[in-house]
Amino acid sequence: MLGLGIIGWILIGGIAGWIASKIMKTDAQQGILLNIVVGIVGGLLGGFLLSVFGVDVNSAGWWFSFFTCLAGAVILLFLVKLVVRR
Repeated sequence: MLGLGIIGWILIGGIAGWIASKIMKTDAQQGILLNIVVGIVGGLLGGFLLSVFGVDVNSAGWWFSFFTCLAGAVILLFLVKLVVRR
């Protein structure tokens, strides 16, 4: 995801964060800024997890980066929900 640049991170992160918040039913609690942050952090988390398993995330395209952000954002929101429940 490093090759996308800041605008790409914000665009993909925002869309992925918004979709992840819909999937995890946290959209009512978040605004657009938090969706973008969740998507970007989710992308970093997803990229890290994929690189641990040997997947080359640096040469991936837009779609792969989007699904990486989406998966990472869903995992992030799941972990946040676990912590907040307790």
